[in-house]
Amino acid sequence: MLTKKEQRLRRAKQTRIRIATQGVARLMVSRTNLHIYASVISGDGAKIIASASTAEAELRKALGAAGKGGNVSAAQAIGTRIAEKAKAAGVEKVAFDRSGFAYHGRVKALADAARAAGLQF
Repeated sequence: MLTKKEQRLRRAKQTRIRIATQGVARLMVSRTNLHIYASVISGDGAKIIASASTAEAELRKALGAAGKGGNVSAAQAIGTRIAEKAKAAGVEKVAFDRSGFAYHGRVKALADAARAAGLQF
């Protein structure tokens, strides 16, 4: 019997295999109860082009009290921020890697905000 985490990692592995065949940069999203993280990783997986998270000091100040990084509005802020950083680095098109998490709630909010800010996937 697989644990909940093992099931998620198994789903993530399948997605990453499919994205690797495309050879495009990927927007990887990870979340915890307190924070959400996003990184744009090069097509060959060699380096991180841009990253953003609610754990960053300046964003924590903007979000207010400690522990406010685990909500939809924080995820939207990260989506917008990662799109801006990726476009500044010259990346317009990415594949969305949700790391096995359901496309729902904070993950969906981050993706929608990144699309609205001009990132294509």
